Amino acid sequence: MADRKPSRTKSTPRATDPKVVVNVTLQGGEWDYDLSASLAGHNFRLIRIGTSGDVTAAEEHVWRWSLSADAIAVSGVREARAAGHFTGQIEDFRKVKGTTTRVPVRDDSLLADVFQEWAIRRVQTEMPGYFTNARVVIVGKTTRERTVSVLREFTDNIVFEVPREDLDLPGSFKTNPVTAAASDITETAWRWTPGFLKHAVSAPAGWVTDKIAHHAAENADVIIGSFSELMRFGLPELKGKAVITSAVSEERLETLAELGADLVVDVTPQPFDFIVVPALFEAMVAATLPKGSELTTDALAQFIQDAELEPRLLWPNGPRRKSRFSFVIHPLSTEYFKNVEPLGKVMSIPGMGQVVEKAVAYVPPFVYSHVTGIVSATGDEAEGWLITVGGTPKEMLAHPPEFTYSRLLEASEISRRLGAQIMGLGAFTKVVGDAGVTVAKQARLPVTTGNSYSASGALWAGHDALRRLGIVEMGEQGMMHGKAMVVGASGAIGSACARLLALACDELWLVSPETAKLLALKEQIESENPRAEIFVATSPAAALPDMDMIVTATSAAGQKVLDIESVKPGCVITDVARPLDLSAEDVAKRPDVLVIESGEVELPGEPRLRDIGLPDGVVYACLAETIVLALEGRYENFTVGRNIEWEKVKEIYKLGLKHGMKLATISGVNGPYTEDDFARVRAAALAARESAGSDTDSPAHEEEMA
Repeated sequence: MADRKPSRTKSTPRATDPKVVVNVTLQGGEWDYDLSASLAGHNFRLIRIGTSGDVTAAEEHVWRWSLSADAIAVSGVREARAAGHFTGQIEDFRKVKGTTTRVPVRDDSLLADVFQEWAIRRVQTEMPGYFTNARVVIVGKTTRERTVSVLREFTDNIVFEVPREDLDLPGSFKTNPVTAAASDITETAWRWTPGFLKHAVSAPAGWVTDKIAHHAAENADVIIGSFSELMRFGLPELKGKAVITSAVSEERLETLAELGADLVVDVTPQPFDFIVVPALFEAMVAATLPKGSELTTDALAQFIQDAELEPRLLWPNGPRRKSRFSFVIHPLSTEYFKNVEPLGKVMSIPGMGQVVEKAVAYVPPFVYSHVTGIVSATGDEAEGWLITVGGTPKEMLAHPPEFTYSRLLEASEISRRLGAQIMGLGAFTKVVGDAGVTVAKQARLPVTTGNSYSASGALWAGHDALRRLGIVEMGEQGMMHGKAMVVGASGAIGSACARLLALACDELWLVSPETAKLLALKEQIESENPRAEIFVATSPAAALPDMDMIVTATSAAGQKVLDIESVKPGCVITDVARPLDLSAEDVAKRPDVLVIESGEVELPGEPRLRDIGLPDGVVYACLAETIVLALEGRYENFTVGRNIEWEKVKEIYKLGLKHGMKLATISGVNGPYTEDDFARVRAAALAARESAGSDTDSPAHEEEMA
């Protein structure tokens, strides 16, 4: 299970007597050994002697071995001090009967900090963003101040099991309700505290912090402490969690594996077939130095390099990663309030609808749903939170953009405290103002609007709708043998859709009043060797009746962009504009045409979340983009602003497939289409085409043509 390394050396050991290095530890004797080993070009005889907290026995061993050993390591001091067995310092051992003048006596004062910080930075380097906003619980008192300081570079969500007077932490750690009443713990801990605990702030600090820590550990992403401290604490189910500890044996790893731990970080390198501690490495280096030489950090650094030491990242249940996201939603209309009590009762009062709508717009953001159970096809997992802001689109437009920005930034702070590593903007929140640019600049976590996957999902849905209607001939690999048009092709979304459609149809029309941009786009697409023949036009009217598929992606904001009465029966129209280019009234005029507003995505695994108006496990594409980025570990401003890069549209589509995303539903103005809806549109389209053919063949038509 663990990646155990054999005894090794970087160069041929010198032909000299082995250096004798003894590890006298205040911990138990179950790991005691007396073995030969080679490391960094030196031969050693390594001895471990456990005293189970007996300080007098430890002092006697230090004295006895100082007569023959080359160096002595004393370990377990911090653990013994935390357990109350020892109140002294390492200097007490160095002064035993003059030992300090005879042989180096080392603890882990130099290497423990280095190893712990190195392990954390290695995880963050190999898996960027792993500790970002992570919910961390620190158990016991042996975790180093430097470790906490390094973690603070990535997250403020740190909870301590016990007060830490030994830590010199920033002031923000010490200004919170619990500190004033009882103990020195984080504000985050207070936010996670159950109600009954908040009534107990006058209780002893140890009791309060212990209860808070146990509650926090249930939802933590990272738990840190020595193994004995972790066992005493009583670990919860560790699925989705990382454990940072030291001296991880096979038996200890099996214990953590049984608890479901995702990642176990052994901060202490283990180059041998037996467990060693940082103090032993310090003593080994001291033993190789000329007598009387002072152990320096340079000597330790050189030894680490020569020995090729490194912290261990262990995956006891196979490599997997759990990421965290948030997504902002809001009511699309006052109809939402009718189903939420007590607002529903208020809404039933005549004239109160507008009052409720205005009042709710000022309600602070809050968590609507905790999202769990998302498991990628790769085995990685994601959890998240849907956060509601109260404004309807009408209210957002009634205020300056800064009104919505402020609420989105409040939502980002809630997200950060919850542990989210990326935040998505849903519905109208990604349309207001500069489409997420300001929020992305000011938020303390990455932001994405989801528009790349929305565009991809809409095209995905349009292509699938053509296949399900079965009217247009579809070739190998889903190629459409027909004609397509993009209205608004000069815009960001339109040009991205055009590039993708050019790869999947025979003939493509690019429509926009900006002729120069169209010509440049046509040239770019043709240079990419698409299969389609490309045409440009400033108006859709002339070519509209021949199109099998149309994408509208304008910024017309309610203006009429095409005459739906002229559209070919059986045509699939994908409306990716926001606000929509086609009204519900337009759609109702053509029951023989399929108008798509979006393609929803089925999440992998067994996702659990509150109702958002879609089938179980199905979400909007913009939310799916946020989840895909979380699963991929891409914590970045992926899609922000009104310009969408078509490369990202393709990339997010491929990443979605990688993680097991599936097209779930195809939605129109009245919600998801059913199989009956597809059958109805197909029948109406075929009947309309047959009728048009009959009219063409009639004598009256022939006379008219003559």
